[in-house]
Amino acid sequence: MNRRTRMIIVNNPHNPTGKVFSKEDLLNLQKIAVENDLLVLSDEVYEHLVFDGRQHESVLAYPELFARSLVTFSFGKTFHNTGWKIGYCVAPEPLMREFRKVHQFNVFAVNTPMQYAIADFLENPKEYLHLPDFYQMKRDYFFAYMRESRFRAVGCEGTYFQLFDYSDISDLPDFDFVKKLITDHGVAAIPISVFYSSGRNERTIRLCFAKTEETLRQAGERLRAI
Repeated sequence: MNRRTRMIIVNNPHNPTGKVFSKEDLLNLQKIAVENDLLVLSDEVYEHLVFDGRQHESVLAYPELFARSLVTFSFGKTFHNTGWKIGYCVAPEPLMREFRKVHQFNVFAVNTPMQYAIADFLENPKEYLHLPDFYQMKRDYFFAYMRESRFRAVGCEGTYFQLFDYSDISDLPDFDFVKKLITDHGVAAIPISVFYSSGRNERTIRLCFAKTEETLRQAGERLRAI
């Protein structure tokens, strides 16, 4: 951050790391934003995917922070239908007025049938309140296989992505390593270097556990055989 900084962008729960912000994190963010007169764009699309008894700390719960924030959410992530591309933004009236100027010419509208479908889903809170347990079971199921592998898991507190360090297996750059995983073992992963503007390589990959148990079992068996 420097004197030219006008906005901080945060992602909580965070993709790809799986980090979940604490109350202290949000208070620190609020302090920085207020003291430096900054706007905040808070991406909270994984709000319901928080594990191990943690609570999602939203920017919306901190009045001084919310007063200078735009907060985005995704029905696609919540209801397992990312292809529908339906989400929403919450912001105080002055910021929302400016947001709409961009939205009008960038997205404009979501198709009507999908909006009716989402409205039906929202009538039953059980559709999304069960998600922490639902995805935590998948995380733990997959990790049970990976625990016996040479991959080292990085803690996953939220989202449906798990990072693994493969430095005990190979010195290949992560981009080359994931191509080898696909061609030699039939398992697709994401190289973490693509998330850095510098492209720095930490020999870490991202795997998704939002899959059936059978798919997770097969992937786990193939990876622990490496």
